[in-house]
Amino acid sequence: MHDMIVVGVVNENTVYNQKTLTDLHTISNYAESLEGVISDDLMSLANVDNITQKQPGTIRFEWMMKQPPENDAEARYIQQQVEDLPLLYNTIVSGDGKAAAIYVPIESKDESYALAEQLRSKISTLDGSDEWHITGLPVAEDQFGYEMFVQMGISAPLAAAVIFALLWFFFRNVRFISAAMIAAMSTVLITMGALIALGFTVHIMSSMIAIFLMPIAVVDSVHIMSEFSDRYREKGNAKDTIKDVLGHLFTPMLFTSVTSTIGFYSLMLTPIPPVQVFGAFVGSGILLAFLITVIFVPAYLCALKPSTLESFVQMTHEEHKDSWLQKIGTLAARHAKLWIAFFLAVLTFAWFGIQQININDNPVRWFKPDHEVRIADEVLNDHFAGTYNAYLVFESTLDATEKARAAVRDALNNDALSAESRDALSALLEQEQEQMNFNQWIIAIDDLLFSVGSDQLEPLKGLMTKLEQLNSASKAFQSPELLAYMSEMQAYLQTTGLVGKSNSLSDVVKTVNRELRSGEKKDYKLPDNANGVAQILLQYQSSHRPQDLWHFVTPDYKRSLMWLQLTSGDNQHVTKVVNAVDSYIQDNPLPANIKMDWAGKAYLNVVWQEAMVEGMLDSLISAFVVVFIMMVLLFRSVVFGVLAMLPLSLTIAFIYGLIGWVGKDYDMPIAVLSSLTLGLSVDFAIHFIERARATFKQTGNWKDTLVVMFDEPARAISRNAIVIAIGFTPLLLAPLVPYITVGVFLASIMAISAIVTLIMLPAVMTLFSRLIFRGGQS
Repeated sequence: MHDMIVVGVVNENTVYNQKTLTDLHTISNYAESLEGVISDDLMSLANVDNITQKQPGTIRFEWMMKQPPENDAEARYIQQQVEDLPLLYNTIVSGDGKAAAIYVPIESKDESYALAEQLRSKISTLDGSDEWHITGLPVAEDQFGYEMFVQMGISAPLAAAVIFALLWFFFRNVRFISAAMIAAMSTVLITMGALIALGFTVHIMSSMIAIFLMPIAVVDSVHIMSEFSDRYREKGNAKDTIKDVLGHLFTPMLFTSVTSTIGFYSLMLTPIPPVQVFGAFVGSGILLAFLITVIFVPAYLCALKPSTLESFVQMTHEEHKDSWLQKIGTLAARHAKLWIAFFLAVLTFAWFGIQQININDNPVRWFKPDHEVRIADEVLNDHFAGTYNAYLVFESTLDATEKARAAVRDALNNDALSAESRDALSALLEQEQEQMNFNQWIIAIDDLLFSVGSDQLEPLKGLMTKLEQLNSASKAFQSPELLAYMSEMQAYLQTTGLVGKSNSLSDVVKTVNRELRSGEKKDYKLPDNANGVAQILLQYQSSHRPQDLWHFVTPDYKRSLMWLQLTSGDNQHVTKVVNAVDSYIQDNPLPANIKMDWAGKAYLNVVWQEAMVEGMLDSLISAFVVVFIMMVLLFRSVVFGVLAMLPLSLTIAFIYGLIGWVGKDYDMPIAVLSSLTLGLSVDFAIHFIERARATFKQTGNWKDTLVVMFDEPARAISRNAIVIAIGFTPLLLAPLVPYITVGVFLASIMAISAIVTLIMLPAVMTLFSRLIFRGGQS
């Protein structure tokens, strides 16, 4: 089976009318003519067979709708024929008769969007009141890829514009803030250029590299510019000021860059290549941003005219006289116990929310509810048995070829055979196993029977009988018992309410058998023996579409497929179907020498999700451990290492708890964000603790340290939180749900981690100041 685009037409009364079926015929023929479409396998009323009885023992195959009906009476006749064919009913025409579908098989899913656009263009030329829709997982995935690429060109420049506006709001000097913008733009251009130069394609994940790097790349610049603006007033010299600033900030900036990089590099531990590429390039981009910032920004600031710096510092000094940050610091220290109790309550709230997280994904839900792909999916699945496909693949494990070889070897040991007969049989054994053909062997032995004496007839006839039996046994899916097992499984799945409809080789055999016998419902059943099945399948191969048979069974009859139509592509729904099949097999074991496996896009998405969740969990744990070790090494203290992890832990717990409480699915975007939140959330804590330790060495007491901390350091932290959080907000304007999710998620992380850092750390450090700052005054 191939990836398919599903084109559907809906008529609120019935599609069985002359106008609708004529349009359907037009679009079917057009779809067949498109490059990239496997025209022989396209399915619609216009090119499928109607199977009827010509006379008892003979069937007729004729096109269901070779030409459009000339009137509604002919359309109603088509309806009668369709409703009598289980393979077509509720597959190419809905059970309520109000929708019809064209299944367009494609050579590559990468062509889905282009083909869908050509079909939409052709449909737009039709006149009429019918509704036309195009859906299917290949369309959803490829269209998302196209719109994602467009969005990349919109969101990244918008983020840059928003960040520029915010920096201007904070510093009110275009020349001054240009340093940060040049550093950020250089980082994005070099990183994306490297991605393309190294031969990587731009996909759903890599399209977000620019939007991630743009806000993150200005973080260190904001810290430098904030402290520079405060210290320049004292120093009065740009070079001395920048040396002093870098002396304070180099170490925390280095470690925040490294921890953020580790968060992204941890994504390389996942088993998903696009996520690995994303993590590698964003992580490398962060390190590049650090290098550009510590080299270029100081040089740029030193190159500015003293008059420009004087006017800038005077303006910012006037604006820094507000005391709201000092009030936050005072409240955090004064009510430390109350705040800690509050944060413990938040942690409890988050814990219960995490227990309710729902792991689920569906590429169609990556679009907003009003998107044409989402609407098409809902409308067509409301009418049909399902536009999502999953396949059960049954396979015979019987090694008949080896048993045939063993039978020939046994015959060679028979003394009754002449040297010539042994040479003929030995020649058969010299054939490679994959080239062996039972029929050729049987014919060869049959020919040998005409040229040997009567004393050799018995062993050769015995050998030929064994080979004929093995040949029959090897064609497992000509067995009525095996087909009956598949049919019973289909009936069971229909009762679960999870599967809209299923089709298998059993349905093909039953339909042809009915028409061969009487054409009546009572004969819709399987033949009594394998020979009867073989005859029916031979009859089917005389149809206009004999190739359809090989979609359900391989020509050697060793593998067969069951096509499941599902009305939902949600991974949880598909998992329930998988569990239902497992339950059935547990109660009704597979026949001897038969194994079963899954295939199809809907199932592959489930496998992908399982690998993603497991991979993200591993990367999250490993990143957490590595970041903690780095914190201990940075501060040379386990106490400060634990302290640095507190805001990070609470932020992540709260965000994921909130996801659970609001019922948001844990899907691909959220899973990918799991690890990188570590590096981003710990940044503010590193700056706060490092500056607090340095300040405490100067003041000797925590009270004075707190006052200093809620001046420039807290201002830099709050500015960065605002820049990054609001820098991601252009994603909220995107028509793609994952982009919106990323925007909300990251903006929330930065805002919450800054708030937690500025309240939780002062509260904990106030309460345990004697333990944390030994030798000083609390």
